[in-house]
Amino acid sequence: QVQLVESGGGLVQAGDSLRLSCAASGRAFSSYNRGWFRQAPGKGREFVAATTGSGSSTYYADSVKGRFTISRDNAKYTVALQMDSLKAEDTAVYYCAASTNGDYYGSLEGYYQYWGQGTQVTVSS
Repeated sequence: QVQLVESGGGLVQAGDSLRLSCAASGRAFSSYNRGWFRQAPGKGREFVAATTGSGSSTYYADSVKGRFTISRDNAKYTVALQMDSLKAEDTAVYYCAASTNGDYYGSLEGYYQYWGQGTQVTVSS
């Protein structure tokens, strides 16, 4: 009944930009907390960015602050991740997530109930 689908991944050079998008269907996600996580080969899934409610509040991992920007379009039930100044260490599968939980613990993987299938981002140095 709930589906999240990421798009926009690809292969780029260090210093380039990519914009990831996540479309939601099956339920209204306009008021849900939304987040982005990533998982590199051989590593666990790590928090990247999150936005709450209407999108007025945003949060970022220290490793991406100043380079990545999360935004949402509630009317279209989408969330985006603008990635600038990409580095080789940003290479990972990026996952979109959503949560109906009230209190915000958006940097924790267990907070989110719904996940997309992931989109590959590869940055060559």
